[in-house]
Amino acid sequence: MRKMTPRRKLAIATWGSPHEGNIYGKLTVDAGEAVRYLAWVRATTGEKVTITHFVGKALANALATAPGLNGRILWGSYIPHDSVDITYLVSLEDGADLAKAKIDHLDRKSVTDIARELRELAGRLRAGKDPDFEKSKGVIKLLPTWLLAPLVWLTGWLASSLGVSIPALGVVKYPFGSAVITSVGMFGLDEGFAPPTPFARVPVLVLVGALRDAPAVVDGQLAIRPRLTITATIDHRFLDGHEGSRLAKGIREVFADPWGRLEGLQGPPEGA
Repeated sequence: MRKMTPRRKLAIATWGSPHEGNIYGKLTVDAGEAVRYLAWVRATTGEKVTITHFVGKALANALATAPGLNGRILWGSYIPHDSVDITYLVSLEDGADLAKAKIDHLDRKSVTDIARELRELAGRLRAGKDPDFEKSKGVIKLLPTWLLAPLVWLTGWLASSLGVSIPALGVVKYPFGSAVITSVGMFGLDEGFAPPTPFARVPVLVLVGALRDAPAVVDGQLAIRPRLTITATIDHRFLDGHEGSRLAKGIREVFADPWGRLEGLQGPPEGA
């Protein structure tokens, strides 16, 4: 029998037949200004910022204006979070395993801040120096899947709904925040959809596709522009059409004008 990674074991223990009421959505945006903005940030700061960092910032800004999505459900009632916290998924062991890196108050941080913090968190995870992750991984490896399933459900409810930390298991309160982001573009995929993750208990799971040059109509003329597809799996208990339109609008606005939305500038600076 092949030895299972913690990620595979967790998937077997927690996923069953779909029964959640989820919405699946796709947003394709012109990424020309975002690409130009990221090149400027890299040139002025030396930080390796990517489109995935940018999507996290755009999503956080949008969540800050859509309070119906930035929260949790407890005892059948919706409770908003005090901050916009977002989790990035980090690939470990050449893709054999995954870990989470949560960034708090992401809407208040710059793309450069996000890149630096994520790099530091990912470095600790890959070096085996994140104590909470090492504890949780040890528990997952130790328990059989039939016992792991109810334990994960219980700890997920305690941590993500009640806000309880369980230090012995490496579980912190609100471990995933309000959204989870991962990239499939790094694998060359244009788009994909994340499966609902019951134990994470987040309203939104976002996948970032690959940047592709594609034909587009700009000011009535055909042009080749960088295009990006962002897909989302959304818990329908949180989102309706109105909230969804606000979320999409907020993300589009950041992509259309990163200079104004993120830097407070009237267009790109000279040399950008």
